[in-house]
Amino acid sequence: MKIILTTLNARFTHSAIGLRYIYANLKELQKNTKILEFSINDALQSVAEEILNESPDIIGIGVYIWNAKESAELIHLLKKISPDTKIVLGGPEVSYLPMRVNFDDADFIIQGEGDLAFYALCRELLQGKNTPAKIIKMHVPPLSEIELPYQYYTDEDIQNRYIYVEISRGCPFECEFCLSSMDEKVRAFDLDKVLEEFEKLWQRGARNFKFVDRTFNLNMKAANRILDFFLAKEEQYFAHFEVIPDHFPLSLREKIKIFPHGALQLEIGIQTLNTEVADNISRQLKLDKIEENIRFLEDETEAHIHLDLIVGLPGESLESFGKNLDKLVAMSSCEIQIGILKKLSGTYIDRHDETFGMVYSDIPPYDILKNSQLSFNDIQIMKRFARFWDLTYNSGNFKKSVLLLWGEQSVYENFYAFGMWIYQQTHSTWKISLQRLGELLFIYLTQEKNLPKEQVASAMLQDMMKLKGRAVPVYLKPYAKDFIPSAKGGTAGFNKRQV
Repeated sequence: MKIILTTLNARFTHSAIGLRYIYANLKELQKNTKILEFSINDALQSVAEEILNESPDIIGIGVYIWNAKESAELIHLLKKISPDTKIVLGGPEVSYLPMRVNFDDADFIIQGEGDLAFYALCRELLQGKNTPAKIIKMHVPPLSEIELPYQYYTDEDIQNRYIYVEISRGCPFECEFCLSSMDEKVRAFDLDKVLEEFEKLWQRGARNFKFVDRTFNLNMKAANRILDFFLAKEEQYFAHFEVIPDHFPLSLREKIKIFPHGALQLEIGIQTLNTEVADNISRQLKLDKIEENIRFLEDETEAHIHLDLIVGLPGESLESFGKNLDKLVAMSSCEIQIGILKKLSGTYIDRHDETFGMVYSDIPPYDILKNSQLSFNDIQIMKRFARFWDLTYNSGNFKKSVLLLWGEQSVYENFYAFGMWIYQQTHSTWKISLQRLGELLFIYLTQEKNLPKEQVASAMLQDMMKLKGRAVPVYLKPYAKDFIPSAKGGTAGFNKRQV
């Protein structure tokens, strides 16, 4: 029996840890199994061709929110061309009801953790037993029974992709918008075995580790051992962790302070700083601890910090969201990712639909369309706000000049006005070149905000010319006569006469 395990990743640089878990636990079927990974940008008929060229009897497909529509189309193609091939789906997008994408063409759907279930299903099919039910609901398997997947990252994966890893599964919190709130409890892998596998990956050249644990800093003993693993390494590396914002005890702080610049990235889900809104979604919010820990990370560490805020939470107005953003920018200069609320099947966020008039799209990614406090137009504006925020503030391309948008005033109100203006000029949020974006920012600051051109040009030249070899943009050339570019690609500046 020939088996193909496949999925459509969001990007080429991503790798599917789920496929490797399935492969690692296929026992005697492993020798006739192959992993084929693609991205959502690949032509689906070409994807189907490459899969079917292997003449598989069974195709296992990992389905996620980012690839649900494309996966449905791929399944349609595969069954049209090879109707006798069995297609088995797994992943979060098919594990909960209602399924808002039509997957009727699939033969079987495994709901829940499929590490062991896929093997069991394949064995039944191989032995010709009675056809199992189409929907296979799984109980949570003991982690001690699951073979680890890390040896099945290829050398090409290690060279070109992020290596996804984990030391635990589950989340103890009950945030109603998150699928992790459905987990019964946090379960931990044998840390000694995991660290042995990490060391093997390291010896093979792996240097980019992205931990998928939802609460990395919950278990201090495990977190400290993982941090020690990286701190013992002398070569450059990148380690990404998702952490909770209110739990940074002294032992953790002391280790984080040691990490060099560029080595550590911490993703912190803030989502809201409004305590009433947090209560609505069953989210714990310890504001004093959050502020204390963010300031510690900002002032005393070299870690790259990524904070998350959500637009559209039940009970959250634009004014409340704006206060959240203002507070976060005042606390830290780190990246702030602005997301739009999604209604994921299986989550408890649907209990607010009537009370707050929550209306969502039934098309992935299931974004909110409107609610009792935000109109559809408000949501559209905030989607553009988030995109322009990424292009200017989060990108790091305009670190000095973007601050001129608000000065000592409200970040939210001033960036909102800028977002409205720039959309009037572009009628788009995509395919805006860096040169064009910089020119628009310059025009806005000098003509709409009436700031002195020399002041704006000074900030923008320092931003735009950080990279060695970059040409001075045309709109800044009249102000660049006394500009001194950095010889090493560092901070540029002006001569004393200019200053």
